[in-house]
Amino acid sequence: MHRRMFGTVCRVLLFSTLLLVPLTALHAADLRLGSLFSDHVVLQREKPVAVWGWADPGESVTVAFAGQSKTAVAGADGKWSLKLDALKASAESRTFTVTGKDGRKVEVKDVLVGEVWFGAGQSNMAWAVGSAKNFEAEKAAANFPLIRYYGEGSVTAEKPQAEGKGAWQICTPETVHRFSATLYFFGREIHTEVGVPVGLICAAANATHIENWLPAETQSSDPETKAGAQKGVAPLTEEENYRRVEAKLRADYPAKLAAWELAFKSGKARERDKPWTPEGMIAHIKRKGGPSGLYNGKVFNLAPFTLRGMLWYQGESNTGQPGELYRKQLSRLVTSWRDLWNDELPFAWVQLPNFTAGEGWPRVREAMLQALELPKTGMAITIDIGDANNIHPTNKQEVGRRLALWALGTVYGKNVPAISGPLPAGSSVSGNAITVSFKHTNGGLKTQDGGPLKGFQIAGADQQWKPASAKIDGETIIISSSDVAAPVAVRYAWLDNPDCNLSNGAGLPASPFRTDDWPVVAVGKK
Repeated sequence: MHRRMFGTVCRVLLFSTLLLVPLTALHAADLRLGSLFSDHVVLQREKPVAVWGWADPGESVTVAFAGQSKTAVAGADGKWSLKLDALKASAESRTFTVTGKDGRKVEVKDVLVGEVWFGAGQSNMAWAVGSAKNFEAEKAAANFPLIRYYGEGSVTAEKPQAEGKGAWQICTPETVHRFSATLYFFGREIHTEVGVPVGLICAAANATHIENWLPAETQSSDPETKAGAQKGVAPLTEEENYRRVEAKLRADYPAKLAAWELAFKSGKARERDKPWTPEGMIAHIKRKGGPSGLYNGKVFNLAPFTLRGMLWYQGESNTGQPGELYRKQLSRLVTSWRDLWNDELPFAWVQLPNFTAGEGWPRVREAMLQALELPKTGMAITIDIGDANNIHPTNKQEVGRRLALWALGTVYGKNVPAISGPLPAGSSVSGNAITVSFKHTNGGLKTQDGGPLKGFQIAGADQQWKPASAKIDGETIIISSSDVAAPVAVRYAWLDNPDCNLSNGAGLPASPFRTDDWPVVAVGKK
């Protein structure tokens, strides 16, 4: 047959075939689930389990799992959702089935039921097991097939995104190096003590501000948080804005680099103080997005996946802001995420550790302490396990353990040595001394090293801080100084890298605190 005639016949046959196919079939949506519902997923036990996905508008979709069968109808936008009845914990590998019209089916295999926790934050939450201390030993011991990990892999977005990216991984010596170290060591404790499968979901991004993680409407509802977001995280959304900023960075870079080189040679600057290249800075800005960029891209799509609780490890990037602003932002992060999930989930965070950085670190630690006024919240105090010269301390084992102590004691009702280190509970002045009382003393206050108490300062009405002597008296500390005859306020561990040693009977360190509300000024570095 002539080549031209053959081509004509083929086109006619193809067109005739298409006429026999219903128009809806040509544009049918895939029957699919949210990205969290993939092989090896862990579903939350003892709570109704939210399930959602997409299909053709008006399509009836049935979910079958563990003897249950629930049906939903896709809306005009193609999205459907339903809830399974509460499930019992199970380590049995089972299949989760979704069926639609015309025999369409999706299967999710190796599904477990247990405890699911969501962790988020900046680089210390992202910090992987492969970079934690004693990695080779941790790797060899990481044979926990009932611990599963989901790393949310989406990028920033200008608007909330309904779909995310990620896949569940089984914990093995070959996979554990990629897991968030804080989340993994937390989850390992929960799995060991509670005895059920554990699912860990991580959404983290390096060097990000809390503003990146808050919904836009939450930040714009208050003039202070709105101004803080605009100042702290420039909302660059258009390529021309990036080019404009890059041009300024390039213009400023030579002078900044020369100043650093001079300071470095004289010992007044460190290697880590070296200014970022313009290329590195603009790439970093794009990775973070503007205010709400990470909430839109990495958090919104995870809801309403059923969880037991949430963990937060962030704050380093916000140490240049007022502490009261961070307290507001952290409190609103907790409430806005709970609103997104429509569940008052238990929520804990890691208080910033000791680190030689600057005066802003005590302010953020204080903000974290104050945010504990919210219900169902907790805090892992890490003032004793940081690294003075490394913003990424490697002892994530203890960070995870301390978070787990809080969860085991409060969420799971387990008998643990303590759920927290000592927290200030009040103070009173008597003569030339101030007495501070504490909660969470658990077996009595003591010093971690067995020596005298360290880290206390005291001041009179002149606001001049003096080193203070301190002694333990039951669940209180009595603080005084021969240089302050009429004291009015006390501070403890109020430095970026303080020398302090107060703990409770369980060996957990006390939180840094102050009893004054005076404007914070630089207090130097240790």
